[in-house]
Amino acid sequence: MDSKKLLKRILTNTNNIKFQDFISLVSGFGFELDRINGSHHIYKKAGVEELINLQNVKGEIKPYQVKQFLTIIEKYNLQIGEEK
Repeated sequence: MDSKKLLKRILTNTNNIKFQDFISLVSGFGFELDRINGSHHIYKKAGVEELINLQNVKGEIKPYQVKQFLTIIEKYNLQIGEEK
């Protein structure tokens, strides 16, 4: 799914988001995979203090993790396609 379309979709509903689609979105904001610890995929981005912790549960991302990510992109005013 296109990152911009997915972002519009999750702004209205954080449920039933495919894990792989969400990984693409997180990467589109410039986050990089730091490590995998069990089922936890940890992403980081220079200039952002918080780490993004994502879990694949039956092919979907947990809704609270989507909300945490949205809070971070709002806090740092991040844009899709941003490097850093």
